[in-house]
Amino acid sequence: MVIFMYQIVEKRQLNDTVVLMKVAAPFIAKKAMPGQFIIFRVNEKGERIPLTIADYDREAGTITIIFQVVGRGTQELAALNQGDSILDFVGPLGKPSEFENVKKVAVIGGGVGCAIAYPQAKYLHSIGVEVDLIAGFRNKDIVILEEEMKAASNRLVLMTDDGSYGKKGLVTNALQELIDEGNQYDMVVAIGPVPMMKFVCAVTKPYGIKTVVSLNPIMIDGTGMCGGCRVTVGGEIKFACVDGPDFDGHLVDFDELMKRNTIYKNQEHNAAVHQCRLYKGAEENNA
Repeated sequence: MVIFMYQIVEKRQLNDTVVLMKVAAPFIAKKAMPGQFIIFRVNEKGERIPLTIADYDREAGTITIIFQVVGRGTQELAALNQGDSILDFVGPLGKPSEFENVKKVAVIGGGVGCAIAYPQAKYLHSIGVEVDLIAGFRNKDIVILEEEMKAASNRLVLMTDDGSYGKKGLVTNALQELIDEGNQYDMVVAIGPVPMMKFVCAVTKPYGIKTVVSLNPIMIDGTGMCGGCRVTVGGEIKFACVDGPDFDGHLVDFDELMKRNTIYKNQEHNAAVHQCRLYKGAEENNA
């Protein structure tokens, strides 16, 4: 079978809104490292959307992406199936995660952010680092990658807001408990919703634990030219696409970041509703 560049070779629905895809991209797979991302465009009129690389297989020449369907761009991507191709798939972009002189690390993922936390934990575990992985979800129905995360860590602590699976509570509760038990971490890696990362940093700061967060704010070109992904880190303007996406969480201006991430919230909602109507019309015409 001939596999074309950027062809979807596998598609899995992880829960109602989260999709896993393996994409044929041998040149990207050859160079990809944990922490880096790609930017895709489904078609000529599609928007450019960044997604962190969830996994890579250098031998098979594939890149795994995991995404939540939230707007028109991700709806268009989710509408594709195995065998279909993506028009643009650019990467690897951003700086790889840096893990030097660490022996014990807590990796924390929140919701779909676990798709990004997983490859970080997997890499650290593979080089002999002791990894405690804390994964948080709203409820049991949206839990993803549980078995994969178990295999990529020495200990997996699974939290749900409502207590329907694992332990009840927030990832910050679990982290505080592990610290109180005497676990001494060389680093904490937090990936998920911006408020979650902000509060993880608030937990670790009094202990002086180096805390790295992964930021994927508004991105357009992925080369630092447009300035759309600017964030304030330590009082300086940084661009997440070229200076990150990993940053020292204790230096990030999270309040500013949260405000910037909501700038296009109404437009994203309207675009999603419009796309749903298009799909509905197509289904009615084909009925």
